[in-house]
Amino acid sequence: MSNASERPGAEPGEEIGFVGLGVMGQPMALNLARAGTRLVVWNRSPAAADPLREAGAAVATIVEEVFERTRIVMLMLVNEAVLDEVLQRGTPGFAKLVSGHIVVSMGSNPPDYSRGLAAEIVAAGGRYVEAPVSGSRKPAEMGQLVSLLGGDPEAVAEVRPLLAPMCRETILCGPVGNALLMKLAVNLYLCTTLAGLAEAAHFASQNGLDLSRFQAAIDSGPMASDLTRVKIPKLIAGDFSVQAATADAFNSTNLIAQAARTAGMASPVLDLCRELYGESVELGNGRLDMSSVLKAIEARTAALGRS
Repeated sequence: MSNASERPGAEPGEEIGFVGLGVMGQPMALNLARAGTRLVVWNRSPAAADPLREAGAAVATIVEEVFERTRIVMLMLVNEAVLDEVLQRGTPGFAKLVSGHIVVSMGSNPPDYSRGLAAEIVAAGGRYVEAPVSGSRKPAEMGQLVSLLGGDPEAVAEVRPLLAPMCRETILCGPVGNALLMKLAVNLYLCTTLAGLAEAAHFASQNGLDLSRFQAAIDSGPMASDLTRVKIPKLIAGDFSVQAATADAFNSTNLIAQAARTAGMASPVLDLCRELYGESVELGNGRLDMSSVLKAIEARTAALGRS
């Protein structure tokens, strides 16, 4: 493996690693493979790798194989516990895996966790870039995600061009930690906006309004967005097939609240929405789309009727 500092980015035809082929990771990796990126992929549940194999990616049988064959490894994993497990953090295998590599974490983790992981990777002779993405499954399938980048500028410069098949935009956010803070800021807006949209749809429904007219009123006005165009039809149809899971939204609101407290700030709108996402999870909707926050609002209305 040649010295990473000898070149500004990936060499033509260089194999790139991709670990984590879940709701978001699988379409992201497929976009890379279909764009001609030579991928070596691995997933804890092997069946998720089948579409990647069909798209021309090499499928590793163990995660070590991904690191042996590649210099840059992207990880799209559900949380920090899984990330630690996959990287064998806290064991001698960790340094062996990450040394000489650029490790790119594309999931959403607490900023402090990311800073700690970065320090350990650097100490082990590797480099680290945090690259959380904004967007749900549909933008992931369309290659329309937005990646927020944090880390050492040279490492970020090497990784950034590789993200083009997955992302319509990459935004530089500064040192490690800042990209994840930016993601939390974006998610604060997303989670509170979707809860407000669900409540508005519920209000219209409870007042006997034609919901197709409600959709037309929103989509022809200043509040129209990709979010309203995708989510209002789901809310009307009661279609909660997952694009971004309710459990993930609830986890995100917890991370935002934690970061807000660390900064010594209030987050009143976020805190109420966090309760609603939590209530929807308690109702059994954790793996449904986050628009199932509507179910928590409906349950509160039903409770009012009983009181």
